[in-house]
Amino acid sequence: MRWIRIVALLALTLTSGRGETLTIATYNVENYGVADRMTENGYRKEYPKPEAQKEALRKVIRAVDADVWVLQEIGGAEYVRELQRDLRREGTDYPHAAVIEAADEARRVAVLSRRAFADVVEHRDLEFRYFGGMEKVKRGLIEVRFATAAGEVTLFGVHLKSRYTDRADDPRSAIRREGEATAIRDAVLRRFPEPAKARFLIVGDFNDDRASRALQRMRKRGEVTIAELLPAQDSRGEAWTHVYRKEDSYTRVDHVLVSPGLAGAVRGEAARIFDGDGVRDASDHRPVVVTLELE
Repeated sequence: MRWIRIVALLALTLTSGRGETLTIATYNVENYGVADRMTENGYRKEYPKPEAQKEALRKVIRAVDADVWVLQEIGGAEYVRELQRDLRREGTDYPHAAVIEAADEARRVAVLSRRAFADVVEHRDLEFRYFGGMEKVKRGLIEVRFATAAGEVTLFGVHLKSRYTDRADDPRSAIRREGEATAIRDAVLRRFPEPAKARFLIVGDFNDDRASRALQRMRKRGEVTIAELLPAQDSRGEAWTHVYRKEDSYTRVDHVLVSPGLAGAVRGEAARIFDGDGVRDASDHRPVVVTLELE
């Protein structure tokens, strides 16, 4: 009997050493709430997201099968509960949710998760200097921490200002996004002053490309590397995540950044862009997905 116990203990040790995986997806769900929008019956004001688009969205979420979703452009807690309910009815359960209630009341950032949160922090009052005055990060910064067998992992969810602007001195709101990115970066560094040793991700809709000043601010401060921008492609080798239907133009504005201390856990050293069934019907964005292998 003694040798049986020894074998059982050895098997348990080997199994424990395998670690675990954590799959995280970021997804702009395109006005999941009441908004002015073009419909099959023409332009409508304060109109809900069509049911066909919601159905396609849930199909995408089920197909990706991520452990954690960071969602942008969701209307608020009631819409998060609706999405949870409808997914549950279809056999997919994300029982844990958090929504940041920041200045933009129509387009919130939310987190859906199969795993319980170790902690949730809402950064609602991040400020930056903008043309001589002070402005707040419009959609805030949500911080969610998860306990894993390999230690705690922190997830920061963002949604920077859109490219729409009513200021001639800030074309496409690039200066404002740079300010928002700087304020978010500084908040991350207050939480993790030594990124080389830290384990965090910054994910979301940055409304900017990888060469932009906003992304540069998020990646480095002086000589300090804060996070590495992961490459991402779909099954055809294409890298776009957003389509501007009016111009039929395609860009990558949704990104996953990972701290130097966590970069070694990224499966394949890259993220991936989902391009399966339903993705073109659900939103004007495509999800970006990353899997961590935590030893």
